[in-house]
Amino acid sequence: MHHQKFSILITTKNRLKDLKITLNNISYLLNNENVVCIICDDGSTDGTFQYLKANYKQIQVIQNETSKGLIFSRNRLLAITTADYAITLDDDAHIVSNNPLEIIEAFFLKHPKCAVIASRIFWGKDLPSDLTETSNNTRVKGFVGCGHVWRMAAWRSIPNYPDWFVFYAEEEFASYQLFKKQWEVWYVPALFIQHRVDVKSRKKDKDYTTRLRRSLRSGWYLYFMFYPLHLIPKKFLYTLWMQLKLKVFQGDFKALKAIMLALFDLIINLPKCFIGKRLSLKEIAKYRMLENTKIYWTPNK
Repeated sequence: MHHQKFSILITTKNRLKDLKITLNNISYLLNNENVVCIICDDGSTDGTFQYLKANYKQIQVIQNETSKGLIFSRNRLLAITTADYAITLDDDAHIVSNNPLEIIEAFFLKHPKCAVIASRIFWGKDLPSDLTETSNNTRVKGFVGCGHVWRMAAWRSIPNYPDWFVFYAEEEFASYQLFKKQWEVWYVPALFIQHRVDVKSRKKDKDYTTRLRRSLRSGWYLYFMFYPLHLIPKKFLYTLWMQLKLKVFQGDFKALKAIMLALFDLIINLPKCFIGKRLSLKEIAKYRMLENTKIYWTPNK
């Protein structure tokens, strides 16, 4: 068996319908001899594991007997792959670009300091008719979980994602770690991904409180882990006040519950936030000057 240059890593849990669409859309990559696909089934109960075993002999499937969470599963996948470059996709996201492997390899070869390629991501069920993009490759602060590519040498040079975050902000954690090691994250719009979710309807989802709780607490974890100590109280109190002002005082009481739970999580996990080396004031200033992570792409009207 020859050395694969690329791996496609997907974590999935009880979303077989979505996963089938993704695999169908990237089938040409699954059959490429330079690509190995590894899927982590995070304790699904909908027959995902059996389906993959029966229908996709070319995919390597690993399984968590009970659900361990997205971040735990991503760490597992990244520990297994031996490829040079690892493409991470959500089970409801697929690559739209025609020649993704060429785009990825050419960019990494030209930019030896680039650790992660952040792709251009369209969030929505239906692709717009015009996908042309006029923006250039840009160095950015970070990347989005549902579609990015790791240079595996860079991944191995930093600590694993913190699986106790469970969900959210593991990418920001990695971005800070990469920044400390002088690695770079680049937004490359030629690598185009469709994340097939309806963002607007998420507010109505029953997991709204859970999502808000997790995004708040992980933002706070990052402050406590990476910022110089004297900056933390002000940053923390400001974000807390903004959540109250913009959500709770507007009558969103689900948000109040999320905030209380996030504070509780922070108190419990505080000891874990004082382990690594913080960024200096100079580094924070340099990091802040980078362009923001490009999360959503919308077509030019």
